[in-house]
Amino acid sequence: MQTSPDRHEYPAHWEADVVLRDGGTARIRPITVDDAERLVSFYEQVSDESKYYRFFAPYPRLSAKDVHRFTHHDFVDRVGLAATVGGEFIATVRYDRIGTDGMPASAPADEAEVAFLVQDAHQGRGVASALLEHIGAVARERDIRRFAAEVLPANTKMIKVFMDAGYTQKRSFEDGVVRLEFDLEPTDRSLAVQRAREQRAEGRSVRRLLVPGSVAVVGTGRTPKGVGRSILDNIRDAGFTGSLYAVNKAFPEDLKELDGIPAYRSVRDIDGPVDLAVVAVPAEQVPEAVTECGEHGVQGLVVVSAGYAESGPEGRERQRELVRHARTYGMRIIGPNAFGVINTSPDVRLNASLAPVMPRPGRIGLFAQSGAIGIALLSRLQRRGGGVTGVTGVSTFVSSGNRADVSGNDVIQYWYDDPDTDVVLMYLESIGNPRKFTRLARRTAAAKPLVVVQGAGSAPQGHAVRATRLPHATVSALLRQAGVIRVDTITELVDAGLLLARQPLPTGPRVAILGNSESLGLLTYDACLSEGLRPLRPLDLTTAASAEDFHAALLRALGDDSCDAVVVTAIPAIGEATPGDAKLAEALRSAAEQVPGKPVLVVHVELGGLAEALSAAASTAPQPDTAVTGPRRLRPSQQLPPPVRAQEPTPEACSRLIPAYPAAERAVRALAEAVHYAQWRREIAEPGKVPDYEDIDEKGAAGLIDAMLARGQGLTLGTEETCELLGRYGIAVRRAVPAFTPDDAAQAADTLGYPVALKATAPHLRHRADLGGVRLDLADEEQLRRAYAELTELFGKPEELRPVVQAMAPRGVDTVVRAVIDPAAGAVLSFGLAGAASQLLGDMAHRLVPVTDREAGSLIRSVRTAPLLFGWRGSTPVDTPALEELLLRVSRLVDDHPEVVAVTLEPVVVAPHGLTVLGASVRLAPPPARDDLGPRTLPVY
Repeated sequence: MQTSPDRHEYPAHWEADVVLRDGGTARIRPITVDDAERLVSFYEQVSDESKYYRFFAPYPRLSAKDVHRFTHHDFVDRVGLAATVGGEFIATVRYDRIGTDGMPASAPADEAEVAFLVQDAHQGRGVASALLEHIGAVARERDIRRFAAEVLPANTKMIKVFMDAGYTQKRSFEDGVVRLEFDLEPTDRSLAVQRAREQRAEGRSVRRLLVPGSVAVVGTGRTPKGVGRSILDNIRDAGFTGSLYAVNKAFPEDLKELDGIPAYRSVRDIDGPVDLAVVAVPAEQVPEAVTECGEHGVQGLVVVSAGYAESGPEGRERQRELVRHARTYGMRIIGPNAFGVINTSPDVRLNASLAPVMPRPGRIGLFAQSGAIGIALLSRLQRRGGGVTGVTGVSTFVSSGNRADVSGNDVIQYWYDDPDTDVVLMYLESIGNPRKFTRLARRTAAAKPLVVVQGAGSAPQGHAVRATRLPHATVSALLRQAGVIRVDTITELVDAGLLLARQPLPTGPRVAILGNSESLGLLTYDACLSEGLRPLRPLDLTTAASAEDFHAALLRALGDDSCDAVVVTAIPAIGEATPGDAKLAEALRSAAEQVPGKPVLVVHVELGGLAEALSAAASTAPQPDTAVTGPRRLRPSQQLPPPVRAQEPTPEACSRLIPAYPAAERAVRALAEAVHYAQWRREIAEPGKVPDYEDIDEKGAAGLIDAMLARGQGLTLGTEETCELLGRYGIAVRRAVPAFTPDDAAQAADTLGYPVALKATAPHLRHRADLGGVRLDLADEEQLRRAYAELTELFGKPEELRPVVQAMAPRGVDTVVRAVIDPAAGAVLSFGLAGAASQLLGDMAHRLVPVTDREAGSLIRSVRTAPLLFGWRGSTPVDTPALEELLLRVSRLVDDHPEVVAVTLEPVVVAPHGLTVLGASVRLAPPPARDDLGPRTLPVY
């Protein structure tokens, strides 16, 4: 129904780029009156069978009336969306709002009929599923809560689209037609389905870039120097198994080959398909190259060209246009300003990068945004493989450059079920979408280790993403909660990766230490204590120890049930490395193979021969995970098909590689990270639950919030409103009575009952007992009036101090509970002890909401000052179960009501029996938009 002009306003925010099931991309946008010719052309390419399924009768062509109806929408009661590739329609969907009688209607009617039509050439690509997600989101925005669809029984593909979506639905059959009705409110199952599709689509989009059957290098120079020619040579020299083409529009017309590689002036001239194009031309020539690649059907681009967002505002706009241009043709981009990609699989052998040497094959996936860091990581693995830690290689490597399109999230989706990758190492200068990254990281870390160095940089230039307001340390804590192994340097990144790629996970923190140097053993012992491990007394074999002595000692240590890991320390004999190094290495490997299941590390001092000997093995595949037992269980919204596990090593490759480190601190730090990760794996096997407290009044709280927000867009609640809202969730706040005069204070104390506390609540004195703004245990009126006089004499007039009187709470430990909704990371619950010392040290622990009972327990134990809660130095332990319950209730409040954007409870005095909330503040505001609950989309440019 076309009424007021505002109902015709084009909803640009409905436009979105999506990744389809096969890894290609499409653009979804509203259909407008300008699309008449596109619609007719699209319909002409649809088969008669598909037309019959759509209209329930032969319908060879659209009439002028049909075209008008399908292109004129009010974007409220009638909406049409199209999926486009190359600017042309490949599928359409529309809904029409209907009333209870099935006739066209307007709001408040909340049901609509929905219908799809997908071009036959694009059926099976997941286009209809993506359109259903987007049209469902549009309908919810327009207050439509339910879809109805009528489908012919023979149209099994469309029935499957509806049935597999995961919505709550009803199905009926009448007059030869299947009628489906389903609610549009997201469910755990619909979110799980959506995220499973997201993983498959994004993973396959990266696979198209890393496992191409053919590659064209656009911008190949005729001379050996230059970026394009270097990449061409690197691809050829690595032994790429597919077809390789050199492309440069400056080639002479009669040039057919370049050093034996087929040469062409344009990608259009290549006879066969091209899966991947590496673009190495000046930035101003890239648009022409992208057009040629898109028209030829190239599936993906690696753009190494510079001159984009890193060069300023003009380059930033050029970068955005590059992404829009490529997505028009369904292509994804790594780059621009990228170092390149590598795949060492013998079936691919792709070195489409500026690295002159192909890395050793292995089972470590490597991601770096920065080309310089990528070079450092590759060279460090290569160098250490030759002389320090043995042969450990790379499965795939991605340097994303400006990260305009393909990001670390996409590559994680690929590595999640990549059978050739056992460990993931990532250097991230920033995390553009922390909410999604933590979700993907949690799922991936449950299957294989994920080690991350997180820089403190901002989002990449040109990205339209919401920046997190959380401190760097808080984001790091949330990553650890998601199972990410967080390290600080690329040295630690490689150290941890080598251990995790070679050894089983430890089952606990107990460490046996043995070796031929007492001092090196003691250094290792001290390092273990510093990292929170539990070392056993070092065993000194003396400098006269033989390889046989090492073998026997390691066998005993590995067979000892009192240890979970073994660190072997070794110093060289006088002079250079001797032939005994190989014998010692073989002795250690032999012992480790005889008693498998525990990690073994070597700390050596410039023992090159031993390190090389330890490297002599054929596989870096980790042993079966002995630290985790039982099935892996995830929340419903996180459930996905299980990942493809690493291939079993061949009998010839069964000897375990033992990582060696040049310093005890480095070896122990890597081992400590493995211990913490193994503990996390054990804990997620039983993830806990979110309790359902019977006294929570969720509906009543929602009514209060709506009434309060009606007064304004964002407000901090007053004391009475705060207490009332928190009370709906069973959180009692001890009453504080304002006392503007000594008489007011005395009257309040009479009402509350002695003993009382007198507090100054001015912002500069609030929660600062150390400044003297609090007087406790005032037993009578005389003491109260004296304290009042002291406060006003010290700090000023009552109107400046804002004094309050409060009944004394039982003695205990003062703590702080906070919750905040971050626009990028989501709702975060924080806990710490109150006081200047904790604030100065930043001793706060954090968890993502909703928090489970297990997470609440770990939260209060995560702060460094936690021993004060559990009877430190003979003090009485406090009621931590009551504290855990309080944390769970606050978590429920902010999870149930995203309008509650900030909660602070300070101080919370936790006594041996029970706790008391002495101060509270709540802020309400319209919640930030959650893109993780909406339809799948790529970042907007």
